[in-house]
Amino acid sequence: MKISNGMEDKLLKPYDPKTTEERIYKLWEESGFFNPDNLPGDRKNPFTIIMPPVNANGSLHAGHGLVMTIEDIMVRYKRMQGFKTLWLPGLDHAGFETQVVYEKKLEKEGRTRFEMDPKELYKEILDFTLVNSKNIKSQIRKMGASCDWSREKFTLDENVVKAVYQTFKRMYEDGLVYRGNRIISWCSKHQTSFSDLEITDEERTDSFYYLKYGPFTIATSRPETKFGDKYVVMHPDDKRYQNYTDGQKIKLEWINGPIEATVIKDKMIDMEFGTGVMTITPWHDTADFEIAERHKLDKEQIIDENGKLLPIAGEFAGQHIKKARPSIIEKLQKKGLVVKIDENYKHVVRTCYKCGTVIEPQIKSQWFVKMKPLAEKALEKINNGEINYIPEHYKKITTYWLDNIMDWNISRQIVWGISIPAKICIECKHGMVDLENNISKCTKCGGRIIQDSDTFDTWFSSGQWPFITLGYPDNNDFKTFYPTDVMETGGDIIFFWVARMIMLGFYITGEIPFKTVYLHGMVLDAKSQKMSKSKGNVIDPLILTEQFGTDAFRMGVVVGNTVGTSLALSPDKIRGYKNFANKIWNAARFVLDNTKDYTIPENPKYDEEDAKSNKELKELMKEITKEMDEYKFYLVAEKLYHYFWHTFADIIIERSKKKILKNKNADSAKALLFTHLITLLKVLHPFIPFVTEEIWSMMPGKNKNLLMIEKWPS
Repeated sequence: MKISNGMEDKLLKPYDPKTTEERIYKLWEESGFFNPDNLPGDRKNPFTIIMPPVNANGSLHAGHGLVMTIEDIMVRYKRMQGFKTLWLPGLDHAGFETQVVYEKKLEKEGRTRFEMDPKELYKEILDFTLVNSKNIKSQIRKMGASCDWSREKFTLDENVVKAVYQTFKRMYEDGLVYRGNRIISWCSKHQTSFSDLEITDEERTDSFYYLKYGPFTIATSRPETKFGDKYVVMHPDDKRYQNYTDGQKIKLEWINGPIEATVIKDKMIDMEFGTGVMTITPWHDTADFEIAERHKLDKEQIIDENGKLLPIAGEFAGQHIKKARPSIIEKLQKKGLVVKIDENYKHVVRTCYKCGTVIEPQIKSQWFVKMKPLAEKALEKINNGEINYIPEHYKKITTYWLDNIMDWNISRQIVWGISIPAKICIECKHGMVDLENNISKCTKCGGRIIQDSDTFDTWFSSGQWPFITLGYPDNNDFKTFYPTDVMETGGDIIFFWVARMIMLGFYITGEIPFKTVYLHGMVLDAKSQKMSKSKGNVIDPLILTEQFGTDAFRMGVVVGNTVGTSLALSPDKIRGYKNFANKIWNAARFVLDNTKDYTIPENPKYDEEDAKSNKELKELMKEITKEMDEYKFYLVAEKLYHYFWHTFADIIIERSKKKILKNKNADSAKALLFTHLITLLKVLHPFIPFVTEEIWSMMPGKNKNLLMIEKWPS
């Protein structure tokens, strides 16, 4: 190979990401090589990643930056290895989350969703989302994501909604979906129900009240729920209460006067907690609800959906439970029914993960998915080792959750999302799935019906993402690219999303949706604190890429980022890798300047020390290729950084300067410089694609490919 001076004037200037990155990305996109169908060569083996759909309601955050970087490294590496690579991008309507964002906008405008026509609200949120989605897609491009935009999906696309409906109908016909009047978790501020996974457990210190309930002492942190308590429950083996029999009636004085209580014996009671005896409020507590179901007991609502007390509370009716509590205790004290108060009771309180409102359990008629049959199939696949978890400990976390899974409430009382295609009987509350809209009366009692106004939990649709995006069942993409190879996402949504994709994917297609689950940790601020707007420590990746370049950001979030652990991110760290990009740029300039008009032999003859360096690089290539296959990108990035800077730049280039200057073994030095640069540009490309592609464009040679489709060094 004869090397002419292919170096352009711009290589003489310092590397400037601002003038390079947009141009390079446009070059990649216009090449068509993001699309696996356009890749050169005979690529029979597919490699597929489905991008976790990004919420279309805002901007990329640091966590997104990490996702885009890791997944792009995987895809670029496999593309260079000759795989038929598909990285399918997508955006998520993000149901409740997007509606919350829009509600804040409405509040600033002096409006509320509760006073709006649902169709009008839906259209406003759709317009808002579509505007934001353009911004999001632009930001994904700025991260260097080499995804196939021609296959982009949105969770509200017509074919996606149709597929979700088909799944819902199939599950209904298979007895896996049912309409039930069960206890659910309710947010009184947002006026919607949640699944258990959308609730934040907060440890709080509250007062714990010991109250006289006839001959018993009961303990509670929520006296406001006790107005309807007429069952007193104890363990059948508790010797303290052996004189009381199941079903026994006891008359006693209570909050608003005399009542008759019934003794219930149940083994669920913890004899060690409190006094070992408790009253139950089945409408407002999950454990109490289960006891009531088991013993076929009455259930009475005490608190309405706005968090206010109902008429059963007597003089306290209409008061919010927060304000009513002190007055209720005061009344109980006057009646001599307060035994004692522990003011330092630490316990876990369930709150809305968005607004912090204390979750109020309510009994409502909702759609539920029977999870145990789905979980059993998923457990079988996981326990058989058919899914590789990185890091491994997430496998145990997943199996524990699946072993203890509960039925999933998929109804949401919001406008924004995929509407549930069902009719509800006004009289008997029976639910009927109706995709064709042809049911005119209740199929159970013949009564009048109405359209269900609820929407699906976002995770119900996104749980089907891998097979829906690939066009199950007939599309060629599904036949070619499913099951996918890697699901890369945050460890914090392993239950929300990953486990549900496994269950729903296997249920619908008969195959697991992905072979490897790669779970990264959280991105923290420089002080290792969780980022939040209230703390003012949120790091915007686009600000960092603007300051230091995308390549610097990508190296900064990968080097030292062990899989599954949290990453402390600081501008200083990113700045350091900007210097690395400049180091590569300057090294390339030296190599090209000192190898111009030189013919590199096909089998260069190296002197002893250059031969040793050539062998060391080949050994490094074997080592890092193995680690790339094992998804140890944090190790590879660090090794390449140190090798380029401390071996290639500090030793090999400095050594070659003397040889070329003295014209002693100069040919050996020039051959080593050039071949080393070619190899290092290739293996660095998945990590820092912009600067490497830019340098590659200046390398000599006719009919050169883009670096992104060059062959990975063997």
